[in-house]
Amino acid sequence: MAKTNILIIEDEEDIRELVKYNLQRENFGALEAESGEDGLKLAERAAPDLILLDLMLPGKDGLEICRTLKRNERTQHIPVIMMTARGEESDIVTGLELGAEDYIVKPFSPKVLVARVKAVLRRKASTPELAPDDVIKIYDLVIHPGRHEVLVKDKPADLSATEFRLLHFLARRPGWVFTRYQIVDAVHGEDYPVTERSVDVQIVGLRRKLKRAGIYIETVRGIGYRFSDK
Repeated sequence: MAKTNILIIEDEEDIRELVKYNLQRENFGALEAESGEDGLKLAERAAPDLILLDLMLPGKDGLEICRTLKRNERTQHIPVIMMTARGEESDIVTGLELGAEDYIVKPFSPKVLVARVKAVLRRKASTPELAPDDVIKIYDLVIHPGRHEVLVKDKPADLSATEFRLLHFLARRPGWVFTRYQIVDAVHGEDYPVTERSVDVQIVGLRRKLKRAGIYIETVRGIGYRFSDK
């Protein structure tokens, strides 16, 4: 059975070596890049199973690298865990909006890091792919999972992987009301570390990108959100 390979994009050698050592102890393969640019090239070439991405990188920072990974058809499916010393909600929310699956704040316990890696890999393995023919046509929206494409009045909307999953989840059940935590479980998997605020921010960003069609995502005060059935 092939080894699960993890790409570590981290400019500090001590941290990179610590992460590598602990991953290899758990029988993971470890690939290394000390800059975002090198990490992008290695991700395309090696197609790792998961990427550990430092946000404070020289040159292009981690958020820009995450954005590039999630816009590239060859790398957008690779789960990303952000490693950040900032621990600020705005950075975490931005990373999640760009499509990162998880985050961990430095300094972190190696055991916690390995546990997060395993949790994300389990979610990836247990999450069924959206059926290519499961096209949703509702109002002036067309949602095509196979193409990972959303059209608003025949014009494409540029959504992140997370925003696409969020829209698809709500639009499959028009009129159903979902709490923020139900949305998190459906889009990211159970036990995903997130605040209510981050869900609200992702909804705001999705509405903005859908433009006038954003009105179909309705807020149900005190509960959560639903896709309009009117």
